Amino acid sequence: MEAKKYTTTSGINIKNVYTTAYQQLEMPGEFPFTRGIQKDMYRGRLWTMRQYAGFSTAEESNKRYHYLLAQGTTGLSVAFDLPTQIGYDSDHVMSEGEVGKVGVAIDSLKDMEILFDGIELQKITTSMTINATAAILLAMYIALAKRQGADLKQISGTIQNDILKEYAARGTYIYPPKPSMRLITDIFEYCSKEVPKWNTISISGYHIREAGSTAVQELAFTLANGKAYLSAALEKKLDINVFAKRLSFFFNCHNNFFEEIAKFRAARRMWANITKNLGATDEKAQMLRFHTQTGGSTLTAQQPQNNIVRVTNQAMAAVLGGTQSLHTNGYDEALSLPTEAAAKIALRTQQIIAFESGVTATVDPLAGSYFVETLTDEIEAAAQIYIDKIDAMGGAVNAVENGYMQQEIANSSYQYQKEIEAAERIVVGVNKFTEEKEVITDILNIDDSIRIVQSEKIKQLKNERNNEAVRKALLNLSEAAKSNTNLMPLILISVEEYATLGEIADCLREVFGEY
Repeated sequence: MEAKKYTTTSGINIKNVYTTAYQQLEMPGEFPFTRGIQKDMYRGRLWTMRQYAGFSTAEESNKRYHYLLAQGTTGLSVAFDLPTQIGYDSDHVMSEGEVGKVGVAIDSLKDMEILFDGIELQKITTSMTINATAAILLAMYIALAKRQGADLKQISGTIQNDILKEYAARGTYIYPPKPSMRLITDIFEYCSKEVPKWNTISISGYHIREAGSTAVQELAFTLANGKAYLSAALEKKLDINVFAKRLSFFFNCHNNFFEEIAKFRAARRMWANITKNLGATDEKAQMLRFHTQTGGSTLTAQQPQNNIVRVTNQAMAAVLGGTQSLHTNGYDEALSLPTEAAAKIALRTQQIIAFESGVTATVDPLAGSYFVETLTDEIEAAAQIYIDKIDAMGGAVNAVENGYMQQEIANSSYQYQKEIEAAERIVVGVNKFTEEKEVITDILNIDDSIRIVQSEKIKQLKNERNNEAVRKALLNLSEAAKSNTNLMPLILISVEEYATLGEIADCLREVFGEY
């Protein structure tokens, strides 16, 4: 009888036992940062407990933010609805059935003012999961900070702003790749001068993994996209030692505990060498800083309370892997947006790991493990093969336009699903230890009437604002889009005149076209 083979989700063979002695590693906080980017890591400062939230209207989401802050969350993370993500106002025909469903509806600066009512932007860090319309939402955030009297040099947070993974895995793009890349580098340039503490991009492997990639593919495609952004900024003559400090990453954390930890360690080492090879000499420009979210696609609608255990396992792996911030999913998210009760359990999961588990007492506690160190090397080697292939194609933009990444992800997703259906891969409660009668917990429902509410807001806004000033601002933006002018100042002016998100996106659609 043939012995059973054990592999990671990426197909890396796992030996029965690892006994090879490992060489002395560099210390944490030293290039290439395999062991962490800080010398003392969580002894000095815990990761940011950043709970992702946003649904319905700005008013409803604002209540959830105040609730999370009261429960001890240390950073906000905004989820936007689909129309906001793809540049349509709530009253647009394409928005029907989607307003407020997977995130909050933001149509104008007026909504942003309501969203953060009672929250001082200078005292909180905010992450915004937004890509195609990132420049517009960032402009709204900056405009609101100005109205609050905040020092723009001090406000901090992150916009996702990673359009390449949208083409490869997620789909919320608007414009073709080249003008999209232009908007991203405009943001790099603008923020380096005006909002220097803002993280201008969160290069995202999360959605690549959610689309079905392996851990190795997630790492490889994310870093390849990162190289493309570095190259685009360098072509614009930006200083890598300045802009690379404001790049951050966003990774998924799945169920395979040791593979995920090794993935994070390999990511730091690989990025340090990528930036160094492209000319970065400042260590802070070589450091890979990352946010982690537990794996949404691993959550099951069957026996949803099992998801609490899955999330705990994934969160622990993220912490042992050295994450800088973390979002833990609600156990009911396979059924709906998380209820308040589920969001609280998700936050408490992080707090228990931070204050009760003891894993924060020393840096990189799994360093020197024969298994973890070998797996780190093997994941790095496997990811490098993909990156070399993408480089040979001319980089990530070409790889996306040729459909290479999309096909590789689709193949992996298909293989994964086949293994589940054949019970070669066990999912507790789905293909083993199942129950005939499922108990469905309370779920959060978003009413379709939200679109009516938002449409009325837009109508009132257009009656009250200075429409001539809006027309002029959009005309200036349109003209600038035809040249090489940085668009961020003109988007900010349009936002401050209360042009809607859809009006600004349409203005750029007319110049750039749609993809």
